[in-house]
Amino acid sequence: MIKVLVADDQEMVREGFSALLDAQEDITVVGAAGDGVAAVAGVRRLRPDVVLMDVRMPEMDGLAATRLLADDPVRVLVLTTFDLDDYVYEALRAGASGFLLKHAPARELLDAVRVVARGDALLAPSVTKRLIEDFVRARPTAVVKPAPLAALTGRETEVLRLVATGLSNAEIAAHLVLAEQTVKTHVSRVLMKLGVRDRAQAVIAAYESGLVVPG
Repeated sequence: MIKVLVADDQEMVREGFSALLDAQEDITVVGAAGDGVAAVAGVRRLRPDVVLMDVRMPEMDGLAATRLLADDPVRVLVLTTFDLDDYVYEALRAGASGFLLKHAPARELLDAVRVVARGDALLAPSVTKRLIEDFVRARPTAVVKPAPLAALTGRETEVLRLVATGLSNAEIAAHLVLAEQTVKTHVSRVLMKLGVRDRAQAVIAAYESGLVVPG
């Protein structure tokens, strides 16, 4: 059972998401919050697996709340609209596992929660890739801490590069002519060596280290 906490300052949105999620056999909503402070407190009290985190909230926004939860095992799924792309990028850097557009169909929301709970794939890889590329390209002079890529084997580096282009494990397996389980093992080792908890963070590391460049 996937435990979810819904954080959004609009009561109607919270109730709508909660009703949809609670209707699923494998998902249960353990709590809701109307601001970032309550969201962080709720995570620490209720121990959900996933938080649906709105960006713009009173008291503390979703970005600041995500930063405070960076060391928590909970996975943060940021809720946003296209005009908040800058916040989404910063949220991914702060530790979010992915993002979802607020007007996405119900099935996408349900799939997103399950994907983030598993931690084995990015949400909307092509969109995430484009978002990261746009902001890395827009900030070429930014000083970033290089990822410890030297610890990766040649094959692991190759897998990370393909992950950063938005490919799924199955697509990487086909590209490298490997078994999908072998790719999963490589991805797990990459995450461990980079000290990140999921693919979203690995993509950030790949771009900010220069392993993958925009375009």
